[in-house]
Amino acid sequence: MKLNCVVVDDSSIQRIIIAKLVNNHPNLHLIGDFSNAIEAKSCMSVHTVDLIFLDIEMPVISGFDFLDGLKTKPQIIFITSKAEYALKAFDYDATDYLQKPIAVDRFSASVKRAIDLHLLKQDTKEEEGEHIFIKSNLKKLKVYTSKIKWIEAFGDYVRVVTEDDSNLVLSTMKSFENDLSKKKFVRVHKSYIINIDKVERFNSKFAEIGTTKIPLSRNKKEDLIKALSYA
Repeated sequence: MKLNCVVVDDSSIQRIIIAKLVNNHPNLHLIGDFSNAIEAKSCMSVHTVDLIFLDIEMPVISGFDFLDGLKTKPQIIFITSKAEYALKAFDYDATDYLQKPIAVDRFSASVKRAIDLHLLKQDTKEEEGEHIFIKSNLKKLKVYTSKIKWIEAFGDYVRVVTEDDSNLVLSTMKSFENDLSKKKFVRVHKSYIINIDKVERFNSKFAEIGTTKIPLSRNKKEDLIKALSYA
């Protein structure tokens, strides 16, 4: 197993040092090293990154500002020459905080921590299964996506129907489309998103889930057929 990494530091010498440490580690894969946050963010838009080695004091965009602008944050190992940033670094849920100059054994210990945390998250994800959180009746509910049968527009609300119950959520159909796997959930009508694993049969007008007939829009039938063929 290897973690995909990027190095972000405005010092070319430090980038060379850290990149060498990364390349010499058997469990790390260097995607790239960058002198500024803008280049790093551009790389992360096309590559999956598990771990960032990040300098804090950089011109224009600091390490903290860079993290504030990320929607999805990988693990972070801060690298800086100043100890006074340590407390703020851990406010960002940092995996570790390394001070320059970096000792090899301290670097290795930091990477081990990142690997252990990565494996723990993977194990937890497999145990729990994919899920989303919805807010219904002022309560935050955890819903396993494998149990969702369909989602239905309901005025200003959306009704989430599962194997166990149904809940009204103040949300939009578009929001659910974005949150759910496109391999498993298909918008078959302006008012319905269905879990293709729950479809028992369908024709040109309806998809049947149990005793419920879900209407199919004329231009959405092909999307359902395509999704079912890949399921």
